[in-house]
Amino acid sequence: MKIVSRVLRHAWLSSVLVAAACGGSGFGAKRATSPAAYGPPGSPGSYGGDSGAVAAQEPAERPGLGTQWGEQVSAPISFSQFVRASSSPWGEAILHYNDAEGVSAHASYVGAHPSPLEIYAGDGSIGVALVDDYGNTLPGFTAGGRALIVGNDGARYRIVVRNGTTARFEIVASVDGLDVIDGKQADPNRRGYIVEPHGQLVIDGFRTSDADVAAFRFGKVADSYAAQTSGDRNVGVIGLAVFAERGAVWSPAELGRRDSADPFPNRGYSTPPR
Repeated sequence: MKIVSRVLRHAWLSSVLVAAACGGSGFGAKRATSPAAYGPPGSPGSYGGDSGAVAAQEPAERPGLGTQWGEQVSAPISFSQFVRASSSPWGEAILHYNDAEGVSAHASYVGAHPSPLEIYAGDGSIGVALVDDYGNTLPGFTAGGRALIVGNDGARYRIVVRNGTTARFEIVASVDGLDVIDGKQADPNRRGYIVEPHGQLVIDGFRTSDADVAAFRFGKVADSYAAQTSGDRNVGVIGLAVFAERGAVWSPAELGRRDSADPFPNRGYSTPPR
């Protein structure tokens, strides 16, 4: 089945170092104003009671990090038609993140050492990493087929997708189980961003309009956007579904097959007729 998606073309495709273009990153910046469907988490309610009543014990807070609804960041987009080659993703990338204590404990357990980490989707043609305000790739490690990234409480991060092919791809991304464009429960069938041939896509936050996003910031699980909207069940994971465009994809794997093609695959001697 062919799917025609009206997808978003991100304005920043050429460089990871876009801190200046993305606006300030201070905590004092005004939060984004957004449509109801993309709105920031509501403030927790309060309740009263008799002064002699016994207060219920709050459950212990979950350890580790989630992603908060950060300050407003300028991130203009345009729209372009994109026809998927298949309803199934061409590739997927999953990154788990946590604070340094949690990741270091896991790394020690499996005998690994965190270092700048980029993971790859599909045949390795699409690279994915988390970067800080200065464009530095965040450290992490892979173990048991899982990638774990180290984050710092309060720090801003971006998702960077690098395309090593001559084809366009559509990237549907989620953070903590939420779609980065509409803030709802993530679904790979939703619209995504386009990464151009040999280009880079930088996803700066949860989209609030055609011009702005709410920056991704690491924070306590209880303060995460997911925990304050749909729940914290999927906090700590970032996912990307990568869709190829209809038509041939000139990936390194395909080029390698052509380069190694054998003009005489069945070498041997003639056999007598039956």
